Amino acid sequence: MSSTVIAILLLITFALFIGYILKGGNLMIGFFVMAILWAVIGLVPFNTAIQKIFAEPALNYGPTIIYIVFGSWFGRVLVDSGIAPAISEATNKVGRKQPLLAAILVTIVTAFIFVSAYGVGSVIAIGVILLPILLSVGVPRDIAAAAFSMAIGAPMYVNVVLYNQIKVFFPKAPYNSHYLQFGLVAMVVQLAAVIIFLFVMRKRIDPSHAEENLEAIGAVQGGQEVKKVPVITYVIPIIPVLMNMLFHWDAVPALTLATILAILLTGNMKSYKGFVKFLNDTVAHAIADIAGLVMFLMSLAMFTGAASLNADKFKPIFEAILPSNHMVLALALGVLAPLALFRGPLHVWGAGAATAAVLSGTGLFNDPFLLPLLYVPTLMAVSVDITQSWNVWSLDYMKVQSKDFLKYGIPVMWIVSIINEFLVYKFFG
Repeated sequence: MSSTVIAILLLITFALFIGYILKGGNLMIGFFVMAILWAVIGLVPFNTAIQKIFAEPALNYGPTIIYIVFGSWFGRVLVDSGIAPAISEATNKVGRKQPLLAAILVTIVTAFIFVSAYGVGSVIAIGVILLPILLSVGVPRDIAAAAFSMAIGAPMYVNVVLYNQIKVFFPKAPYNSHYLQFGLVAMVVQLAAVIIFLFVMRKRIDPSHAEENLEAIGAVQGGQEVKKVPVITYVIPIIPVLMNMLFHWDAVPALTLATILAILLTGNMKSYKGFVKFLNDTVAHAIADIAGLVMFLMSLAMFTGAASLNADKFKPIFEAILPSNHMVLALALGVLAPLALFRGPLHVWGAGAATAAVLSGTGLFNDPFLLPLLYVPTLMAVSVDITQSWNVWSLDYMKVQSKDFLKYGIPVMWIVSIINEFLVYKFFG
């Protein structure tokens, strides 16, 4: 069987896979089946497939899982220690008399927390605190849900836990000061876009509808009392990134230090028994939050292994259709960024896993350029895609229709994607 015929068959299965995803198919099962199909269609020898597709990719993904575990644990500690609720309450007090200012502050606080925190559990725990604040100052539910999700997506450019997940496709792309410069600028661009979005929508902010919106989601104003924590703890969410920027620490010790400081400064180390209980509870909760994600990523890693073994069969096709100019390619991906939605061909944790693996395998562009190139459209999807787990939760919690969420989110994130792809070219082209 010629390489051209194999490439065509692989593309057909890829198209069928996209259709499966769009119909709401289970991604973990889908990636596992695709790994098998691409091994068979690509005529990968049996022993090679066992070792290079189903063993090594999963085993090599171990370090990334460790990052995810520590990131999820840190997010859980921020919530359970009272730091995240305290930051949220302080935000609410500052902006109570100025609804637009309050909404802007909530988006900034959201981004600040998720610079290092990670995971659907953390999003839910923080969302049930921050989203009612947005509603209480009069922000409509659809606008609040869109702004909250986009504010979570902004710091993912520098969130070391998510970065280490995409790095599986581009192992030679370092998380260093040069990348962080790009990541911070890209984060500011997206956060600024969310703030502009809120400013444009300011006429829809109406405090007289606050009670109605709060009742719709079952939230009660002035409910549970927020635990008092020292003001110094408000800086803890940014400690992991600072330790990397200033001292080049790896994410695990940086997240561990921040977690220990959070436990210590909030009084959860006062007694040995209390400390052990807090430790056990937060660890158990954090790992439960990511259990499904870990298995999904295992199947994704297997598919990536299969795609990498077949990369050479796509090389002639990519050489023919891809522009060799870095700026043209970057801006093209910015314009095509919506193709990342619904786990499409530009979403690396969807059908775009093949795009990423094959692009990396062809050697046409280097990893430090390819990672941010595909990260931008992927983060558009993370921010506003209704297949993203925490966005699904947000829509359900806020009682918002997906069409209303997409109506606000897609235009904002499309503009952000084009700007940030231009930044990719400026920093890495």
